[in-house]
Amino acid sequence: MPARPRRPRNATKKPQNTAKKPSHEDSPRTDGERLQKVLAAAGVGSRRQCEELILAGRVEVDRKMVTELGTRVDPTDQEIRLDGQALPKTKRVYYALNKPTGVVSTNSDPAGRPRVIDLIPSQKARLFTVGRLDFHSEGLILVTNDGELANRLTHPRYGVEKTYRVQVAGRPTREILAKLRQGVRLAEGFARVEGVRVKSRHKESAILEMVLREGRNREIRRVLARVGHKVLRLVRVAVGPVKLGNLPPGEHRQLTRDELAALRRAGNASTTPGIARRTPRHRKHK
Repeated sequence: MPARPRRPRNATKKPQNTAKKPSHEDSPRTDGERLQKVLAAAGVGSRRQCEELILAGRVEVDRKMVTELGTRVDPTDQEIRLDGQALPKTKRVYYALNKPTGVVSTNSDPAGRPRVIDLIPSQKARLFTVGRLDFHSEGLILVTNDGELANRLTHPRYGVEKTYRVQVAGRPTREILAKLRQGVRLAEGFARVEGVRVKSRHKESAILEMVLREGRNREIRRVLARVGHKVLRLVRVAVGPVKLGNLPPGEHRQLTRDELAALRRAGNASTTPGIARRTPRHRKHK
């Protein structure tokens, strides 16, 4: 058998790829909350001020400087430092509140009207509402500092049910209820309720129970107006598995461990939203 020829000493070897493969730890997170939101929730400053701190290179995550505003973090298992000082761990809080009429859901109101978050005093954490109820609506609204859970409960992708008790002028017929289930065209798309039934009928009005999986601005009022019924009173009575119950207007309570676990399950279950959207055509502004 012939001997295998030897490789010349001056022959070039095939270069080896010594580049370090990106590890799981090096890849950016796709879950968690935006870093500037975490800083703001910890009381460091406004969202804008926290963005400036990040851009200035004054913020570290797990001892590494972060200057990208889109960075997502989990403050429960990652160490966040500002100017070398570790940020105190923020305790997650979860409340159910019965919003009265005449109270706004936003954290900032130029008109100075009462806010939902003002009804939960003595909180160091920066709280916000999970979704909104308009100025004239009332009922259950969740308040927390957990942005990840809030996103899952409000994003259309997850389709978490919200249940409302609605008093309307007039007495809707079966045909009207069927039309609500089939869908009504609004300016921004096609909207339909997940479920609707008559709870009681009165001489000049009726009480409906309506279920939505995705909420648009004043959606129930607008949908009912399209079928000829004015909303006289609107109360949200449930968000997913959490019920309003006998909670008095303006009062709040902490969510139980079982309620929180049920909310997380509801937020993790990706379902088909109850409102079918049509993608609007983009028009050039003149």
